[in-house]
Amino acid sequence: MAFLSNEKLLIVGAGGMIGSNMVQSALMLGLTPNICLYDIYEPGVHGVFDEIQQCAFKGANVTYTVDPKEAFTGAKYIISSGGAPRKDGMTREDLLKGNCQIAAEFGDNIKKYCPEVEHVVVIFNPADVTALTALIHSGLKPNQLTSLAALDSTRLQQALALEFGVQQDKVTGAHTYGGHGEQMAVFASQVKVDGKPLSEMGLSAERWEEIKHHTVQGGSNIIKLRGRSSFQSPAYNAVKMIEAAMGGEKFTLPAGCYVNCEKCGFKNVMMAMPSTIDKTGVHFTQPTGTEEELASLAKSYEHLCKMRDEIVELGIVPPVAEWTKMNPNL
Repeated sequence: MAFLSNEKLLIVGAGGMIGSNMVQSALMLGLTPNICLYDIYEPGVHGVFDEIQQCAFKGANVTYTVDPKEAFTGAKYIISSGGAPRKDGMTREDLLKGNCQIAAEFGDNIKKYCPEVEHVVVIFNPADVTALTALIHSGLKPNQLTSLAALDSTRLQQALALEFGVQQDKVTGAHTYGGHGEQMAVFASQVKVDGKPLSEMGLSAERWEEIKHHTVQGGSNIIKLRGRSSFQSPAYNAVKMIEAAMGGEKFTLPAGCYVNCEKCGFKNVMMAMPSTIDKTGVHFTQPTGTEEELASLAKSYEHLCKMRDEIVELGIVPPVAEWTKMNPNL
């Protein structure tokens, strides 16, 4: 089997449902034969290792460990789903304190054991602040670390495809920006359905509001239907993000990235932006939209600032003015 790279890919939280799906997706897509599975729960990660071995992927060199030094050393690419899962009745923000503490340790492990890592994708919730925490603690450059945001856009894309009875990839420009949470900004002005602007599709304002609400509640809808949080869709999107960073097909759905942009009016946050991930890292541009959409994005940014300030108050990250002491690249 031909692989995209021979570099070490580390899957953190590999014993969980998202992690195990990421391992399988990475091997099926042929990213690299050298994949290390890391989790603090030995029976879980051991079981995933056994199942992956029993798939008999040709050329695969899969290992597993519960030792962070062994896991992180030599890793060139990392995807982490190593936080607590969201449960029924919980918002992504409810997970903030515990998962940000996990993210801080994750970032410390990167700085200590694999400072030469090329790219990191963080997907455990609330992804905007866990990724920000990891970035501050890791010492990485902002273009080297992204968080999962595309899932909100693919949910919007799915809803519109079902609404108009078209194949999902015929819906383009269906994007959400800002936070990966209840305050996400859902944009419609750039959407086209089979090449036709959404504004010409006869969608009522009331129905659009229903679709927006369904998109925002996409994660909780999955929990209600399946009895557990999403795992297939975040796993696949995360692997496609790291594939792009490894030099594969560019990833052009919105990604959560570090934004400190005077022109954009957003400073010192991780947030979903119009972005591209490629071998050189993540690059974002300023969102364009209607006055109402941009106001919604500004509101989402304010919410992200509040969550950022909360983890500062908890002592998980230092005050913004002191971030460069921990990470000179910020």
